[in-house]
Amino acid sequence: MRALPVIGITLDSEEPGGYSKFPWYALRQNYCSAVVAAGGLPLPLPHEPSLAADYLDRIHGLIVTGGAFDVDPALFGAATRHETVVVKKARTQFELAMIQGALKRDMPILGICGGQQLLNVALGGTLIQHIPDEVAECLAHEQPNPRDQAGHDAVLVPGTRLADIAQSLRIPVNSAHHQAVKDVAPDCIVNARAEDGVIEGIEHPGHKFCIGVQWHPEFTISDADSRLYRAFIKACHA
Repeated sequence: MRALPVIGITLDSEEPGGYSKFPWYALRQNYCSAVVAAGGLPLPLPHEPSLAADYLDRIHGLIVTGGAFDVDPALFGAATRHETVVVKKARTQFELAMIQGALKRDMPILGICGGQQLLNVALGGTLIQHIPDEVAECLAHEQPNPRDQAGHDAVLVPGTRLADIAQSLRIPVNSAHHQAVKDVAPDCIVNARAEDGVIEGIEHPGHKFCIGVQWHPEFTISDADSRLYRAFIKACHA
């Protein structure tokens, strides 16, 4: 049997309160269980930018997770910050170090929700800071129903790697974001959109596996979500 590929998964961080009176890390269990189900060994990653290279020496693929915070607009050259934007500087600094190191090594990367947004920024793209202010008649991208249910459909772009993986050009997805990709990074392409035009996925054809999706495939809303994880783990074996 082949050894399980080790998949680094970025953690969220929280200030004191709730679980602990001291700062603490957080990660939904399904981020890990989705990796296990696809044949990988999940390894959550504490936020230590100085150890990024050491982490990368020990993992075979990187998942950059989402969270209830935003990419600092200064990172993509914005002169102003929308009033809704909340940043976590230490987390973003670490995730940027991991993404940049993984890209240099051509290590498989899967960016999820905010992870896709940061991946786009790391590659040179920009973001919509608040969808309702920039997209007329937008869908409810912060869906009112539970995240383990679909919020809307994503329409996949024919000929993209994501469409090939999903084996479908329309899939139901959940939605928990108020920001989105605006200008796609150089050399990246859009692989999915919502019906209101909001970009739901990007990929970099020049890398072994470099895909970002705006939804949360770890909830396995559709078979396409499971296929995405299996394709990612397969790339990590290569």
